[in-house]
Amino acid sequence: MSHLTSPLAVPFPDMPAISGAVPRIARAGYKAWGRCDLTYVELAEGTAVAGVFTRNICCSSEVEIGRENVARGSARALVVNAGNSNAFTGYRGREAVEQIMQQVAEHLDCLPGDVFVSSTGVIGVPLPKDKAREGLDRVFGAQPCSWEDAANTIGTTDTFAKGAMASAIVDGKRIEIAGIVKGSGMIAPDMSTMLGYVFTDADVAPAFLQQCLSAANAEAFNCITVDSDTSTSDTVLAFATAQAGNKQLASFDDPGADAFAAALRDVCRQLAHLVVRDGEGATKFISVSVSGAISDESARKVGLAVANSPLVKTAIAGEDANWGRVVMAVGKAGEPADRDRLSIGFGGIWAAREGQPLPDYDEEPVAKHLKRSEVSIEIDLGLGQGSSTVWTCDLTHGYISINADYRS
Repeated sequence: MSHLTSPLAVPFPDMPAISGAVPRIARAGYKAWGRCDLTYVELAEGTAVAGVFTRNICCSSEVEIGRENVARGSARALVVNAGNSNAFTGYRGREAVEQIMQQVAEHLDCLPGDVFVSSTGVIGVPLPKDKAREGLDRVFGAQPCSWEDAANTIGTTDTFAKGAMASAIVDGKRIEIAGIVKGSGMIAPDMSTMLGYVFTDADVAPAFLQQCLSAANAEAFNCITVDSDTSTSDTVLAFATAQAGNKQLASFDDPGADAFAAALRDVCRQLAHLVVRDGEGATKFISVSVSGAISDESARKVGLAVANSPLVKTAIAGEDANWGRVVMAVGKAGEPADRDRLSIGFGGIWAAREGQPLPDYDEEPVAKHLKRSEVSIEIDLGLGQGSSTVWTCDLTHGYISINADYRS
């Protein structure tokens, strides 16, 4: 992780232990850095799993195999390698993943398909099998660690550890949810463009867990962007260890299902926001709220067009209330919009209404709002009832510096 912590960083929460999910870390040496880079989470027998993955066509073997295995619905372990994405590495990359799965399966006496592997880092370099094997041998004997240690270990260009938690009452039992995530650059929807892992002690049927995770993903990770680039390795996995003692949740008809789904959404939204807060070079957390669209999905696409606009993002970085750039971004989104119905505002202060600059518009309070670390942009299309909020960060010289020097 970088030593220059994001100015938008938040402290890591005091996260609960999750019964049936035991994290450990070790150093495999995937890069020449003096820190742990291998995370291993052992999961109780009977753990259910759900997942959402990148739609990037050039995805890694970890993603391909993960998609295949998540359909089975069961998990016994998670392995995350940092420093090497193992993407665009052909058969050698797949062999490395299969070796890891087999080694863990032999250690736990489980099926290789119950072992989920993620890798993150530089693209195009096969994961070294010898380092993977030796790293696993070390991590099997390591002492259990905290979720904060695990969150630090899965990071690459991240500047702070990211975690979130929530709880709910299900069937009279208190269930806990804890999540960690890594992500800083190469962040855009389709899917979450980062690695995220959520653990709960609730008993949840795999199909229902998948339903809840997919819905949470749509409202959280698919509504963030840092730079419009979708990674080759993006994965979010949810594991339910069934240790809380609740009656299994199989549908929204079950008592407590709504509460569980809401808590999962809360954790995913928190994690998504943390990724944006650690956007490479970010100095401002930006909310783009779109209303009056023909549908919620149309509103999301308009919001993302604004959030991905380099001109909008650099204007916010420069604290320039240039609302004309927002008009431009709305117009290029490819979604229904009417120039003469469009309204634009910053921080709840309208600059233009229904296609016209407001005659009494005072830029001073808007300029004051843009000096804050958290900035909001409001867009009303005036066409319908669709709405959505997406989150992004500003675009600064820091982003260029980080990515120009990434491989060196």
